[in-house]
Amino acid sequence: MSVLFENLRSLSATQGSGARLHAFASRLYPICRSITGAGVRETLRHIGEHVTLETVEVPSGTPVFDWTVPNEWNIRDAWVADSSGRKVIDFRAHNLHVVSYSTPVRARMSLAELRPHLHSLPAHPDWIPYRTSYYRENWGFCLRHRDLERLAEDEYEVVIDATLAPGSLTYAEAVIAGATDNEIIVFSHTCHPSLANDNCAGMAVAAELARLASLEKPRHTLRFVFAPGTIGSIVWLARNEARIGRVRHGLIIGLAGDSGALTYKRSRRGGALVDRVVPHVMAAAGLTGRILPFSPYGYDERQLCSPGFNLPVGRLTRSANDMYAEYHSSADDLSLIQPQALAESLYCAANTLAILDADRRCENRKPKCEPQLGKRGLYRTVGGTAPGQYEHALLWVLNQSDGAHSLFDVAEASGIDFRVVEAAATALEATDLLTALT
Repeated sequence: MSVLFENLRSLSATQGSGARLHAFASRLYPICRSITGAGVRETLRHIGEHVTLETVEVPSGTPVFDWTVPNEWNIRDAWVADSSGRKVIDFRAHNLHVVSYSTPVRARMSLAELRPHLHSLPAHPDWIPYRTSYYRENWGFCLRHRDLERLAEDEYEVVIDATLAPGSLTYAEAVIAGATDNEIIVFSHTCHPSLANDNCAGMAVAAELARLASLEKPRHTLRFVFAPGTIGSIVWLARNEARIGRVRHGLIIGLAGDSGALTYKRSRRGGALVDRVVPHVMAAAGLTGRILPFSPYGYDERQLCSPGFNLPVGRLTRSANDMYAEYHSSADDLSLIQPQALAESLYCAANTLAILDADRRCENRKPKCEPQLGKRGLYRTVGGTAPGQYEHALLWVLNQSDGAHSLFDVAEASGIDFRVVEAAATALEATDLLTALT
């Protein structure tokens, strides 16, 4: 059994892993993040306590395909106060109160002038919505609909103490060098403010996965990318286009902590190895899961699977985006994410990564008839009963190892857990019967 596989599998299932993930997500939750700025850098510093990161700063104005890296946004404070000085909306009470990327404002205005800049959720009057204005200069506030309805005709002081100016976009990578330059990439987005499931949970799972993977040397080089959504993956692809052919597999991780069933969204290819592995992992672990077809709407799979790249990258979440009521609102708080759900997400991602890394094609060196396994200490010494699963796996691996079938092909064809198939192959490789090709 590969060392990486065993470490990922066992350590991700360690009792208390869910509680550790929840605690880390809780540290990330209060930070005001956006697609650029100090909040992203602070978040990456926290992640860097778990795994070694290389941080990249890409200057504002840098062209990246059809996009341009935007100006950097930072906010210090914001409020709306009535004529008595009482703050009726206060950024310091909740950072969702300000539309992300709001331009600086310092003015007095009537309720009628203010109202077009106010956003609420009438269907959920006690929730604050999350709104953004990244690529068109604007400003606004978000508030509970119940509070919006209470606003009286008055003159209001409106302040957004922010800067929107040339700076840079920040992302970071954790790279675990493997035996080959072929890569498995894992993406998690870093741009959402105080939203626990979207995406403090995803960052927590990805950071822990990177830490676990760094404990041993894998076959593939593993690259974990922590970047703002959409523009971050576009920037990463633009900067890494020359080496994109090394990417063999990939996974987007987000929305990893709510009580919804594990949900996997296939890559654009539909039949990539990762698209086959995730359902196998779910079934082997007895986890309830949903498999969604690819669509060009969602998270960073939209960019990684764009037709010019068409990378074999799928997305692992629990509830998908827009598929839980609390999505993009203040109700996506720390009470929404559960330690058990986080632990299951980590376990599924870790086992997926381990299989992607361990899968290989092999060649049977004695393909004419079935070789004698007993004299090599691979088969039971007393016959007369049906062979066990491991012995079946030995026979399957030998039969299918013609250089064209991979170990995962064997697991699918036989219905045997990949872990057992891989262990059988490793044992056979230690004899004169099997040679690993890739």
